[in-house]
Amino acid sequence: MSIESVKAHFKQWNREVDVMEFETSSATVDQAAETIGVLPARIAKTLSFRGPEEIAILIVAAGDAKVDNKKFRQRFGFKPRMLSPDEVLEQTGHAIGGVCPFGLKKDLEVYLDISMKRFETLFPACGSTNSAIELTKDELFQYSFAIEWVDVCKGWEEDEDLSKVSQQLKV
Repeated sequence: MSIESVKAHFKQWNREVDVMEFETSSATVDQAAETIGVLPARIAKTLSFRGPEEIAILIVAAGDAKVDNKKFRQRFGFKPRMLSPDEVLEQTGHAIGGVCPFGLKKDLEVYLDISMKRFETLFPACGSTNSAIELTKDELFQYSFAIEWVDVCKGWEEDEDLSKVSQQLKV
């Protein structure tokens, strides 16, 4: 059902046909990168955190980025606590491995981390453990109804040269 809600979401832009479904798993960053044939950094992973009043917030970040607890706390005013797999499914309607900011079960706040800005296109999941779509940064912002770009991740800065290399790997 989850991939169907994502396809229905993309239908408003006539992009449902661009959702790719694979015969192999794309549930982890590394699996998705291998399946699609891109660097792991170009996978847009969606992380679910417990927000105020028990409503989740979603952070979409580059595949090589990790949430920086201090930056997160400074930006949002609370300690980052990830949701359990059951809570993720309840909040987003998507199971772990297919979580994305599209076709959500609840109206959640979505933020995009600046770690993704170094790439022209990225590949977020589409609600299942074997799906993705290629989107530009601007499309990702628009289609996810993101609130804003934030700087809450670390570990990717050293790999800024990856953007040049990855752009050479055409998909």
